[in-house]
Formats: sequence, structure tokens, C-alpha cells
Amino acid sequence: MIGIISDIHGNYEALKQVLLELDKMSIADIYCLGDIVGYYSQVNECCNELRERNIKCIMGNHDWYMVSNSFCPRSQSVNDCLKYQRTIITQENLEWLKTLPFWRLEHNISMAHGGWTNPIDEYLEPDEEYFGKIDGEYFVSGHTHIQRTDKYEDKIYCNPGSVGQPRDGDNRAAFAVYDGAGFKLFRVEYDIDKTCELMKKAGFSSYYYGSLKDASKRLHS
Repeated sequence: MIGIISDIHGNYEALKQVLLELDKMSIADIYCLGDIVGYYSQVNECCNELRERNIKCIMGNHDWYMVSNSFCPRSQSVNDCLKYQRTIITQENLEWLKTLPFWRLEHNISMAHGGWTNPIDEYLEPDEEYFGKIDGEYFVSGHTHIQRTDKYEDKIYCNPGSVGQPRDGDNRAAFAVYDGAGFKLFRVEYDIDKTCELMKKAGFSSYYYGSLKDASKRLHS
């Protein structure tokens, strides 16, 4: 079995709990679908953990903003967070982010952050027609922060949801497990208050972290 995680967004408190659950399942082979940085204050802790565990990652749009020294065209709050994170991220972690690929094909699973038209910034609305045009059987992507799995005639798609900022009405950290034949979806509680307190300590108002408790906000950024 393998673990699939995505959209951590600097929320180390959530990441710790997800990895603890995967450890309990004895799953050491873990893949991250991108957006390691963005939104919250523990970007170095998240990068360090992924690197130390040798978790294989791909590039997300927030990771791309970071490494390309660019900004999000849709959200000033995203850019405010990026500005802060650029002052604290270590050079070692920045160089590591630059090495991340846009795609992966592992265990017969095609992996992207956004989708197969635009790997880092496509808000995918999966259906039979979309995947009928793409070779393969198993597909995973993140970016929407909405957990789901869909089975088509001869293809299976999964979005594991977001570790660090769910947007589907359930504020627990989300992840998925692939068992060789399909995907199972999981949620786990974590210390949201601690993540919020760390953001407050970093100088951010509740506008930037209040959505952690309302998991239906902050769409499309």
C-alpha cells in the first residue's frame, strides 16, 4: 500500500497527524501531490519532514510561486503569506523545492497537482470524457482541496483532499491510501488551535487562518 497526501500549505500540525496515521498503518511509501508551502507558518518544518522521510513530491502552484519568485494572480492573502514565507524559508529547502517535478508516474498511478491539461494550476472537474482522452488506469491530483474518488469504465481517479486546508466542509486533515486496486479516503483530527496560534504569533490576523475552522472557504486560490 502507498499513502497519497497533498496541499499541506505549511500546516505542520496537520501533517504530523496524517503521517502518524500512515505510520500506524505501516505505510512508509508516501507521495505528496504538491503545495507544500503557502498559507501557514511552518514551511520549514513541513519541508524538513518530507525530506527526512524521503517522501516523493511534485510541484504545486504555491511551490511554483515560491521557487519562481512570482505571486498568485487570484489572491492578495496568498501573496501576503508568500511574502512572509520567503523571509523564513531556508535556502536548503528552497533549493529542494526547485527540484520537484510537475508529474510523476509511480505504481501505475499518474500524478499531478492540478490536472493533465495544466499540471500545477488546473481546477479539475473529472468526468469520463476527460479521462477518456488520457492513457492510464489510475490518476491522482490535488489543488481543489476537495476529497473524492471516482470510478469510470476502466479508470479510477482520486483527490486525497488537503492535509493543511480542507475545503469540503470537514476541517479534519485529509489523505488517501492506494491498495493496488483502488483508493480509500481518510480524515484525522489535529490541533487547529496551535496552527492558528502560530499564525497569530507570526503577525497574521484571523482573516488569514480563520478558514481552518470553516472548511468550505478559500476556494480557487
